Amino acid sequence: MSAREPQETATVAATTGAKKVHRSWDRVLVSSFLAGAYIAFGGMVAITVSSGLDPATWGTLPTLFTGAAFTLGLVLVVIAGSDLATGNMMLVPLGALDGKLSAGDVARNLTLVLVGNLLGALFVAFFLAVQSGVIGSSGADPGSAAAMTFDRLAGIAHGKATDHNAWETFLRAVGCNWLVCLAVWMSLAATSVAGKILAIFFPIMAFVAMGFDHVVANMFFLPAAIFAGVPDLGWGDVLVNWLLAGAGNLVGAVVFVATSYWYLFLRDDEPAEAEPEQGA
Repeated sequence: MSAREPQETATVAATTGAKKVHRSWDRVLVSSFLAGAYIAFGGMVAITVSSGLDPATWGTLPTLFTGAAFTLGLVLVVIAGSDLATGNMMLVPLGALDGKLSAGDVARNLTLVLVGNLLGALFVAFFLAVQSGVIGSSGADPGSAAAMTFDRLAGIAHGKATDHNAWETFLRAVGCNWLVCLAVWMSLAATSVAGKILAIFFPIMAFVAMGFDHVVANMFFLPAAIFAGVPDLGWGDVLVNWLLAGAGNLVGAVVFVATSYWYLFLRDDEPAEAEPEQGA
């Protein structure tokens, strides 16, 4: 069988969510550090491949290239296996809805995973993006690769932190994690590595291309912009964005994926066990 049926996918998702909670805190922290780093790698390659493309010539295609490249992040999370807060926002509450976890379990897991994701994203942003020179600085020679990556990062950072009001950012975060969690959900339906990658690609490419807000991605883009010296961007802007994006991501995951599929496939069934998966 090449794919799971929706009912089986729901059972696997709930079991996976419960499994994520039943581990020691240090394993969760290491796993979530890796996921934050993986998403940051996706952000780095997205900046690199889309920098230097003038919208006057390319139109909106740079956002498509950005989205296609960024899919690397969730592919690494799911295939290599790690804990990403946005995926856990769907899987762990689903485990609670299915009677396997308590509300306290959910809150503790999401808090620890967010901390680990932040540490991983900050590590890559500071050392591997800015200190390594992959992302240039404001003083780079005009027209150089360093200047192009700096300008691209600055455009992304301002687009997320300063160009939208709070309501717009929140809604963009809802849409983002609805799509991200669908990518995770469909990856659970696939039983091959190739199938998982294909399931991940289109929803992730779509949310990035549309300019939606992913809290862990923003844990990379916004600090990297500050570390690189992007002007008119402060930590206050960053923290507000993280709060709004995190809240919207949580709503997108819990309301539109976890609760919806619990209602469709698990509400009237006896709790069932299935072999959990490790990614997302």
